[in-house]
Amino acid sequence: MHIGILGAGQLGRMMAISGIPLGMRFTMYDRGADVPGAAVADIVTGAFDDLQRLRRFAQRVDLVTFDWENVPVASARAVAAIAPVRPSPRALAAGQDRVAEKRLFTRLGIPVAPWRPVEDRGDLARAIAALGVPGILKTRRLGYDGKGQARVRRATDADRAWQLVRGQPLVYERFVNFSREVSLVGARDRAGRTMFYPLAENLHVDGILAMTRAPCADARLQRGAESHLGRLMAALAYTGVLCVEFFVERGRLVANEMAPRVHNSGHWTIEGAETSQFENHLRAIAGLPLGSTRARGHSVMVNLIGRMPPRRSIAALPGVHLHDYGKSPRPGRKLGHLTYVGASRTVRDRLAIRLLRLAGAGTRSFRPMC
Repeated sequence: MHIGILGAGQLGRMMAISGIPLGMRFTMYDRGADVPGAAVADIVTGAFDDLQRLRRFAQRVDLVTFDWENVPVASARAVAAIAPVRPSPRALAAGQDRVAEKRLFTRLGIPVAPWRPVEDRGDLARAIAALGVPGILKTRRLGYDGKGQARVRRATDADRAWQLVRGQPLVYERFVNFSREVSLVGARDRAGRTMFYPLAENLHVDGILAMTRAPCADARLQRGAESHLGRLMAALAYTGVLCVEFFVERGRLVANEMAPRVHNSGHWTIEGAETSQFENHLRAIAGLPLGSTRARGHSVMVNLIGRMPPRRSIAALPGVHLHDYGKSPRPGRKLGHLTYVGASRTVRDRLAIRLLRLAGAGTRSFRPMC
C-alpha cells in the first residue's frame, strides 16, 4: 500500500519508520524538501493551499493521512475527492478551531474550562468580568507548544495580553487549577473498533511538552478518559489515532484540547507498548486489525528541545533510546526525544530525573505521581 502524508515532520517520519516493516510505501507533501521525513520517504514540495499540486500528489497514492493538524480543510477536501483521507477532513476541521472544539466537547458531555469567544477588546473585558481571573487568552487557530497564548493573572494584565495576540479571533478561558496534566491516545479502525493506550501524565515547561510518563495507574481516570475519547471518536466517525489532553482538577478530568493525529505524548509507545501509536494509526487507516496497546513496563519520554545533548552521554545510559529527528538546532524546537522503559515506577522515575537534566529541562516541577 502506498500512503501519502500531508506534512513531513517528525510525526510523518516516525509513521513511515513504523510502516515500512508492514510493506507500506510513503510519499510526503511539504513546503520544502529539507524535512525529517525526507530520510524515509519521497518528498513532494508545494504550498498547502496549492490545490492543483495537491490533487496530483493524491493521484500518486492509495490513501492520504496527515502529520500536521493545520492543513487547510479545503485542501484536505480537494485531496479526498481523489484519494481517501483518514482521519476525515471533518475531523481535521474539528481540531483546528478552539471554539468549534469546545462546542463539540460540550455537546458530547466532555467537561471543559469556562470560556468565551473574543473578537475585540470589549469582548475580552466582558469575558474577564464574567469568568474572572486568572485566565488565558488564546488564538482560536494555529496555537501549539504555548504559542498564541497570553496569561491574564490580574484584570490589569488584559491590555498586555490583548496586544500580544490581537488581530485574530480569540478565546478567553478561565484558568484550571489542576493538579496534573494527562493525555489519552486511542485508535479507531474503519469498522469502528477502538483500542486505548494507558493514560499518560505530562510535564510542560514554558508551554512545551517536556516529559511524558506512562502508564498512569488510575483506573477511575482511565475509564473516564476512555469514555470521553470514545464518544468523540464515534461522533466524528473517526479513523486513525486521536489524542485528547486533559487537566485533572480535584480528581475530575477537564478537556484541554484534541489532536486529530499521532501525538507527542504518545511517543513512549514506540518502545513502551506492544504496538506503537504510529503503527496502530497506519493499521487503522489501511484497514488492518489494530495491535495490542498494552504497556511493556513503566515508560518515560523526554523531549530534546532547542539543543541536542552529547550522543556519548546518551549512549552511556543503559536502556535509553534516542530518536533524532534530523533538525537543525533552534530555541524552542523539538529536535528529538529519549525514551526508557523500566521494570518499576521507582527505577523509571530515578532515570527520568537524569534524562530531564540531560535535556536541560530542569527538575523543579518533577513529582513522582503516575
